[in-house]
Amino acid sequence: MEQRMRSYGALAISNPSDLVFGRAPSPVSCGFDLTIGAGQVYPEVNFTLPAITVSAENWSEIVTQYTEMVTGIIRRAVALRAPGIVLEFELLPAMTECPEWGAEVTALLHRALREAHEKHGLRCALRVTPTDIREHGKPPLLRYGQGCEQLLRSFDLCAQAGADILSIESIGGKEVHDQALLYGDVPGIVFALGILAPRDMAWLWDQITGICARHPGVVPGGDTACAFANTAMQLAHQRMLPEVLAAVVRAMCAVRSLVAFEHGAMGPSKDCAYEGPILKAITGCPISMEGRSATCAHFSPMGNVASAMCDLWSNESVQNIRLLSGSAPEAYTESLIYDCRLMNVAAQQGGALMLRDWLTASDQWLSPQAALLSPEATLEIAAVIVERKSHYERTLGAAQAALSILRGGLSGGAMLIPAKERQWMDRIEQELSGLPGDEKTLRRQVQERYAGIFDPASYGLCESA
Repeated sequence: MEQRMRSYGALAISNPSDLVFGRAPSPVSCGFDLTIGAGQVYPEVNFTLPAITVSAENWSEIVTQYTEMVTGIIRRAVALRAPGIVLEFELLPAMTECPEWGAEVTALLHRALREAHEKHGLRCALRVTPTDIREHGKPPLLRYGQGCEQLLRSFDLCAQAGADILSIESIGGKEVHDQALLYGDVPGIVFALGILAPRDMAWLWDQITGICARHPGVVPGGDTACAFANTAMQLAHQRMLPEVLAAVVRAMCAVRSLVAFEHGAMGPSKDCAYEGPILKAITGCPISMEGRSATCAHFSPMGNVASAMCDLWSNESVQNIRLLSGSAPEAYTESLIYDCRLMNVAAQQGGALMLRDWLTASDQWLSPQAALLSPEATLEIAAVIVERKSHYERTLGAAQAALSILRGGLSGGAMLIPAKERQWMDRIEQELSGLPGDEKTLRRQVQERYAGIFDPASYGLCESA
């Protein structure tokens, strides 16, 4: 496994003018004649079932549903002459628990894309994302047990069945992070994101890249901090925690998501990884993003700026329900294609940077989370990450850089932050400055508080360490 380790000590993109949609220093070729990051933005359509129990009794209906969805999506892509498209199949938990079910749908989607390429010349690829079912149980067992075995078998069978890209929304460290987040426990958040999560990412992505290596042509895509940063984003949206805390968590999460690339991921990163621009700046790999076209799945304060640096543009996920125009997956395919058309025409006519800057300016200072997604903020956080060595140090550095950016926007009058949120900024800053310089000391300080919530062996930690 050691040969897949990469070290990122410098930025792949250091000039803001080079951090733009559709272009990545290390494009990815996959699927049926599709190259991502080589000059065009492509839609990535994510679709799922309506309310239905995934069971053997309903399996025939489920297969019919997926057949209808992929048929409609391809029909819309061909009708609108999309230059290329990626489909993402996110397995539902039962489809990962029974790996053969996920593989069957993967094969169905693969056949449909192959036929579309042969019949219509549609450049296309299939991303498959098994559900991280290792979180079942208290504490979660991440490196062994039934859930882990089913997950890895799901990856293997889906790769064999026709997946072009393998990804995951991994959950290592979530059991601690969830509790720390709800209590505003900054040391606990750092412990989860800077110590536990990177350890799980390293182990898990060695497994995923190993599976990809056994199936030529299958690309190890990327991970996402959805279970961490998107949870914080939604809790902030519901006013259950400060938005400045959600913003700082987002920056910190880039470190654990980067570990996938250190252990062999090639991109494109996952759409719900809003930390994607930081990953692109560091690794040069293409990224998938979501925003204004993902309202079918969730709300966010970053609808436009999220597309400023994307290489794939996604709807996150939409159920197969009927709209006035047609099925929801087909309708969202059209929306994504039109968004991508605009970006691609802007690039062709020399206006990519102008459009990127408009997309950024429309959101940037209206939300602390959006403020961290500008090209300049992205590079500031990314530069701090590559300057530091350990995952723990990088996580602290990313948090401090995020606070610095927010304070700059506040002092310059560009951004308004309520008094309570400013108090939280002060508190976060004070707690970060009081953390020890080495992770072993933090572990000793924090580990007892979360004893019984996490399994040390799942992170390669011994109880006495």
